[in-house]
Amino acid sequence: MCMLDTLLLNKARVFALDDLERIFHEKDKLQGEINVLEMRLAENDAKMKVAAQEKIRVELLEAQLEKLRNELDQRGATERSVFDLYESQNNVFNKEAPLLQNNTLLQNSSVHSLSDELSLLRSENMSLKNDIEALREELSNVKNTDERVAILVKQHSLMKSSLQDLESKLIASEEDVSKLSSLKVECKDLWETVYTLQALLDKATKRADQAILVLQQNQDLRKKVDKLEESLEEAVVYKLSSEKLQQYNELIQQKMKLLEEHLQRSDEEIHSYVRLYQDSVQEFQDTLKSLKEESNKRALDEPIDDMPWEFWSHLLLIIDGWLLEKKISTDDAKHLREMVWKRDGRICEAYMESREKNEREAVSRFLKLTSSSKSYGLSIIHIAAEMAPVAKVGGLGDVVTGLCKALQKRGHLVEIVLPKYDCMQYDRINNLRALDVVVESYFDGKLYKNKIWVGTVEGLPVYFIEPQHPEKFFWRGQFYGEHDDFRRFSFFSRAALELLLQSGKKPDIIHCHDWQTAFVAPLYWDLYAPKGLNSARICFTCHNFEYQGTAPASELASCGLDVHQLNRPDRMQDNSAHDRVNPVKGAVVFSNIVTTVSPTYAQEVRTAEGGKGLHSTLSFHYKKFVGILNGIDTDAWNPATDTSLKVQYNVNDLQGKTENKIALRKFLGLSNADVRQPMVGCITRLVPQKGVHLIRHAIYRTLELGGQFVLLGSSPVAHIQREFEGIANHFVSHHHIRLILKYDESLSHSIFAASDIFIIPSIFEPCGLTQMIAMRYGSIPIVRKTGGLNDSVFDVDDDTVPPQFRNGFTFSTPDEHGVNSALDRAFNYYRNNTEVWQQLVQKDMNMDFSWELSTSQYEELYLKSVARARGASNRAQGL
Repeated sequence: MCMLDTLLLNKARVFALDDLERIFHEKDKLQGEINVLEMRLAENDAKMKVAAQEKIRVELLEAQLEKLRNELDQRGATERSVFDLYESQNNVFNKEAPLLQNNTLLQNSSVHSLSDELSLLRSENMSLKNDIEALREELSNVKNTDERVAILVKQHSLMKSSLQDLESKLIASEEDVSKLSSLKVECKDLWETVYTLQALLDKATKRADQAILVLQQNQDLRKKVDKLEESLEEAVVYKLSSEKLQQYNELIQQKMKLLEEHLQRSDEEIHSYVRLYQDSVQEFQDTLKSLKEESNKRALDEPIDDMPWEFWSHLLLIIDGWLLEKKISTDDAKHLREMVWKRDGRICEAYMESREKNEREAVSRFLKLTSSSKSYGLSIIHIAAEMAPVAKVGGLGDVVTGLCKALQKRGHLVEIVLPKYDCMQYDRINNLRALDVVVESYFDGKLYKNKIWVGTVEGLPVYFIEPQHPEKFFWRGQFYGEHDDFRRFSFFSRAALELLLQSGKKPDIIHCHDWQTAFVAPLYWDLYAPKGLNSARICFTCHNFEYQGTAPASELASCGLDVHQLNRPDRMQDNSAHDRVNPVKGAVVFSNIVTTVSPTYAQEVRTAEGGKGLHSTLSFHYKKFVGILNGIDTDAWNPATDTSLKVQYNVNDLQGKTENKIALRKFLGLSNADVRQPMVGCITRLVPQKGVHLIRHAIYRTLELGGQFVLLGSSPVAHIQREFEGIANHFVSHHHIRLILKYDESLSHSIFAASDIFIIPSIFEPCGLTQMIAMRYGSIPIVRKTGGLNDSVFDVDDDTVPPQFRNGFTFSTPDEHGVNSALDRAFNYYRNNTEVWQQLVQKDMNMDFSWELSTSQYEELYLKSVARARGASNRAQGL
């Protein structure tokens, strides 16, 4: 207990010191900002003083200017009077010329003096005009200075307010520092208490040791006392009289005789118990042997077709493990795989017979089965970054699992290769084990080891690759979102192909998904086909062209691809940034088959807006590009067997749907006053693609229409998450609105079952699965007509669509009016056309959104591609 307290105190002390150091750092940072602001404030004060001086100087200049203007006006008057006088004198002179001829010299001198005075006045007038212009310029500068002063005053006020904010923060920081100081004192006191307790513990330990020593001494003394008592008894016996001694001896002999008889009876009982135990053990061993024989017999008698896929996948992984561990040859492994593939009863029998044998005997028993046989179906290997339920982020994981299970049921050999993430759901993997083999793959100019694990997921054989790389590529606590995702998944793609090469597999199809495994296509054709891994055709599925994984071209060299050869417009060079490579573009160029997840989305991505820069590449390769609508796992999503529901129900008994609505309302704290009150559900990631502004509007519109709204989902975008947290807090106690801003698998099942209407107002949606699941559970979808939503939901009021396909409500424009129109019509049907609504629910629940149709389309593409490849090979060989 003391040690636990010590550890807790140590942790508290470390956290406190870290917080104290952080606050001191923030305090120093704030003090630095305050110093900078004080310097700026001092500069502003100085500028203010200069501006004040400039203002005073301007006022003086204005006064001087006014004075000069007055002088100019006076001089102008003088000049005019001089001109008038000059003119009058000229007139007098002209009139009196005959009389003044004698005074010519005197008049000439007067005229000259007046002319000189006039010239002087003109020059002074010109200088005054120059002075006025200069003063005007200075006045303009002064006005500019006034404007600068006003700006400086404004900046001064802003800086003053910032300074006040910083001072308040500094005060708060100082308070935190004082608190941490007190905490430090408390920690110090606690440390002293710890030291005291430690001292007490030491003392107690010493005392315990002393007590043990005393006990040992007491035991020694007790032994000595016993010996003394025995000696004393002997001495007493010797002192007894002979009669008493004889009586005592007789009594002793009688007791010894009784003890011998009792001992004999005990021996007989023990022997009888031993015989009974031996008989029981023998009977148990015989029963166990007979049970094993009966179990093996039942296993052999059980129809081969009834054996679960889990069994066949486990057999397949055993065979591949032997091959990788060099215990069987490639040809033997091929024959044994084909027997598993065909579900041959002989290999099942061999497995049952060799379960109790060692591995060498089991291998020998299996090798007796190897004989030539004709294979059928296709060998298909999926290389992906996700697989539900062990490694799921979005719809990609569901698609990989659903498609692979459907292909397996159609008789194809299907295997999956995944990274071994540290954050997988390991409890959903059966028979997980590491193979005694290491696969080396190239990266960054070196060979790195990869540990290979095998297991079965949903009855499918899965290989997990664990890179032994110092950067711990898949030990990050999350699947995506790392700064080096390009390196992580290019490493994985090459390691996956290396695994196929070294295990001697000869697949017909290698199917890769999204940009994370798009590297497989160029790696396969440039590096691995020349090495002999050349039997396969490559199929690439892009689930969302929004994510293309571009990176600087130089990073492509890490996985061994030739940057010079591939960073070209017709190969992997990004169409928008020519110094970057685009893995998705590379997969489109190098794959034999390119698919996306719905026919409408396939059309949208061939436009400039939908293709996100790849529309021209997709248009160029249009012959191998097709859209196939995804399906859903109808076993996992089945309201009749769904264990997550309060009550299971089916299309013929919808009372369970009402009971699930009541249960969900109770769980979320919503009003149960009106059972018929419509409930709108929404389960989505809150990202711009999903139309978050329309989801927000739908919440308030549902409230206006008198319905209930339940949202389940979260956002990786911080400001969107904060916005919806604000809405959630606003409605936290509301009786009709509830927002759960996280993902909860079990709760999602309950929302599908409880909701009457399900809204998906996506801006774009490559496929979408929630609308299919909603219909499976009898929740009528409201969707925007885009991508896969347009291929799976058809408006009930659209007369151009056959009645049997009309299954929901749609709108086209991504705005509030479109949402209002669809919601209003849905509420009107629900409230005023109960019988029609009931028929619509039953129609939707009966619709087939399984993988059956989608799988047949993929199968057709696979077979055509393989047939073309084999035909080309035969022609090349002259057959």
